[in-house]
Parts: sequence; structure tokens; C-alpha cells
Amino acid sequence: METAGGEPEPRGGNQVTMSTSLPIPDRHAEGHSRLAVRFFLQTAAMLLIAIVITVMLSSVFGRPAEAVAFRFPPAFAVSTLLLAGGSVALHRAVTMVRRERQRPFRRWLRAGVACGVLFLGVQGYGLWTLLPTERAAGDASLGVTPFVLMLAGLHALHLTVATLFIAFVATRASVNRYDHEYYWGVSVCAWFWHGLGAAWLFVLAIFAVAL
Repeated sequence: METAGGEPEPRGGNQVTMSTSLPIPDRHAEGHSRLAVRFFLQTAAMLLIAIVITVMLSSVFGRPAEAVAFRFPPAFAVSTLLLAGGSVALHRAVTMVRRERQRPFRRWLRAGVACGVLFLGVQGYGLWTLLPTERAAGDASLGVTPFVLMLAGLHALHLTVATLFIAFVATRASVNRYDHEYYWGVSVCAWFWHGLGAAWLFVLAIFAVAL
């Protein structure tokens, strides 16, 4: 059968239309490039601030006088308090996101990041004070200081990774990527930090034995 214009009519009288629209991207994919740039800038700023804190503490307080026996660096007492403060901040962040209180949630995340940056700066100074000013040939294998220095350095390295994780979560939280149903990333960061707190207690126990 032909239509009025002389063109054949499709069989069954129904026209089949082809959809040419592109698939709609997932909402979580929106703004990934901007978030990546923001996270990179925040990471660079955090590491720079931590280095500046270490340099400032080294310039203001300097290196303590050489001691014959091993002694606990006072900077580690401050870093212990910062580690505890970060645990409290992340616990509160998880609690707030479960209750869908976005503003307090983001504030506690930022507090956790601040504790991490301050910890790295103070811990860097504490590790610097443990380094000997003069090194003899057999110093690397004698005494408890190298062993404690290694443990504290490894812990600081892991906490650097934890702080970067928290900064990443905080960046995503700034654009409302977490709610009371989806917050597993926040929980992982919190448990990672708590685990590092327990590891630090083990390092402190080694300190106590060495004193």
C-alpha cells in the first residue's frame, strides 16, 4: 500500500524509530576531573604544610642535647595526642553521616585531615631528633634507636597514606557523595586510622621497654 505521497507504507502500519541519544552517564561520574585536580592540589598543600611544620619545629626547638641512654622524644607525646584526636574526629564523622548531618560530617572530616597533617609535621621533627648527629661505622647495628626509628618511620609512612585517604573522602564529601546509605569509604578510613592507633600503642610499648 502506498501513502498519499507515493511512498510505500511500512508493513503493519507501524513506523519503527531509531533512538540516537547517547547513554546518560552515572551521576557519580560527574565532575571526576575537577575532583581529581582538587584532590591533587589538596595533597600537595598538605605535604607542604607538614614539611613546613617539621622545618619550623627544627628551627625553633633544634636538636636536643646528646644523651648516653635512649630517651623518649617529647614530640612523640604531642603526636600521640594528635593521633587520638584524629580517631575521635573520624568516629564523629561516621556518626554524623549515618544521621545524614552533612555539615558536621564534613567538619569532622576536615578535623581528621588537620590532625593527620599536624601529626606528620610533629612526627617528622620527632624522627629527626632521633637521628644521630655523628655516625660511626657500627652505629647502624648497635643499640635500640635504629629499631625504634624504623618502627616509627614505617608508622608515619602508613599514616601518610591514611591521611591521603581521608583527604580523598573529604573531597568527595564536599560534593555530597556520601549519605546515610552510602558511606563505606568513610568507615574504611576510620578503621584504618584506628588500626594505626593500635599499632602506635605497640610502638610506644617498645619505647617503654627500651627506656
